[in-house]
Amino acid sequence: MVNEDISVTRKTIAAAERVVVKVGSSSLTTAEGGLDYERLSGVVDSVAARIVSGGQVVLVSSGAIAAGLAPLGLQGRPKDLATKQAAASVGQLALAHAYAESFARYGVTVGQVLLTAEDVIRRGHYRNAQRTLHRLLGLGAVPVVNENDTVATTEIRFGDNDRLAALVSHLVGAEALILLSDVDALYDGDPRSGGASAIREVNGKDDMVGVELGGAGASGVGTGGMVSKVQAAKVACTSGIPVLLTSAELADRALGPADVGTAFAATGARLSARRFWLAHAAGTRGRLWLDDGAVTAVVEHRRSLLAAGITAVEGEFDSGDVVELLNPQGDVVARGVVAYDAGELPELVGRSTYELPPEQRREVVHADDLVPLR
Repeated sequence: MVNEDISVTRKTIAAAERVVVKVGSSSLTTAEGGLDYERLSGVVDSVAARIVSGGQVVLVSSGAIAAGLAPLGLQGRPKDLATKQAAASVGQLALAHAYAESFARYGVTVGQVLLTAEDVIRRGHYRNAQRTLHRLLGLGAVPVVNENDTVATTEIRFGDNDRLAALVSHLVGAEALILLSDVDALYDGDPRSGGASAIREVNGKDDMVGVELGGAGASGVGTGGMVSKVQAAKVACTSGIPVLLTSAELADRALGPADVGTAFAATGARLSARRFWLAHAAGTRGRLWLDDGAVTAVVEHRRSLLAAGITAVEGEFDSGDVVELLNPQGDVVARGVVAYDAGELPELVGRSTYELPPEQRREVVHADDLVPLR
């Protein structure tokens, strides 16, 4: 538990009216597969306490595939997609039923929301998911969100529910994100090997220098690890949402005074829904390589991208698609909606606006449709 005076970040998280809580598979299921109802009820108790005190909670819950292992007689997390989807179809039903029964003890209704990456990649789907979640909260229900593992394929997966939770946090206008797993805090090394120290506050990237991040936990039922949690925290924090990372066993403190685990301070301003979608959710169809002058104009001065600053074009895309913008070293520095088809751009690359025909004297990516990523 944190002994020093409570930080501003922790006070903000504790006072947040609307929070997103993500709980991992290892915190809800047994090592053999199947739900651990006692541990699930413990999480529900903490969430319900926050609701009773006047807060709103969106619960992003892993555990569907793991919950389906024992009922199907499977030993360990399956490798092939079809078996994963079969396990998810069984486990998702068990998970939803368990949450409904547990929250009913407090007179709280739950609504299941299953998402695929397509639901946030496509702008229309993104807005529809946003409306549904807002309406559930408005009706006093707890949305229980999970990736729709029964239909998601490798090509259209979020990758893990940590990233999904960060996206949902912005989607619902949350004031804080709480990540619950089987580790009580972020450590500067592997806590299992001894000698590692907990990092209690992360106020910027300098606090992460020298930190060694581990992969998925030892339970074998989850897909994320500390890397995915820190990446999710970065997505949320750079978009104005503070994050608390701790174990599910400390959920009551995390959802109460927020005096446990690691607190990540918000490091950026809250983006509009469209700009957040561009930066973190939209699928990209191509890449534009920029010279140093264009990088400065786009990133530092937030100006539109003109053809003169482009050095190369990659990918097959149409006008209106989202593309990545790269600096000369190959780092992605921005994302934006391109105003040309891929086939139109090669003849325009490097040319001044005044050299182009009147019908082609428009921005390649307008500043209003562009989001710098650093």
